[in-house]
Amino acid sequence: MSKRLIGSVTEQEKNEIQTLFERRNGLNELAMILTAENDALYEKLVKDMGETGTKFQNWWDTMSQKYQWESSPNGNWEINFETCEIYLVTNE
Repeated sequence: MSKRLIGSVTEQEKNEIQTLFERRNGLNELAMILTAENDALYEKLVKDMGETGTKFQNWWDTMSQKYQWESSPNGNWEINFETCEIYLVTNE
């Protein structure tokens, strides 16, 4: 695996993705313990997971266009929340 620094984002931009990241992780944990027996809560969780996932991906798409980050077909971007640095991680 290869990990290379390709850019950075502002503190505000970092805060946006960190909030979405934490929300997505929390929803995923909730999904592991919630059963489909509670229909209303289950449907709300599924909807919220979809919306959060879309916002998460939109953030990455928007930032990659704004900053013209390098990409790779077999890679993904990763952020260091402490430094606001963006890395390209590949399986090479």
